[in-house]
Amino acid sequence: MWVLRRVYSFGRDDVSAALEALLDAGNVAVNRPAVDAGLAILKAGGDFADGLIAYEGAWLGGDTFVSFDKKAVSLIAGQGQQASLLA
Repeated sequence: MWVLRRVYSFGRDDVSAALEALLDAGNVAVNRPAVDAGLAILKAGGDFADGLIAYEGAWLGGDTFVSFDKKAVSLIAGQGQQASLLA
């Protein structure tokens, strides 16, 4: 994601489309729910990594996504997860 956005200047829609095309390939194995969580946050205007981190944290038993990033906390909370902003 970072390389596509920063190095190749892909927009959010282009990054989403590229990742979805990759996921449709028959020879690619990923944790699909985690990737879908990242894509949901990306499509909502946030960072793919924040969605992925929030998903993995919850999967590992974490109760709350915690970040210094106000936008990330808002978007994660908007997805129905507990999220808290560090001051």
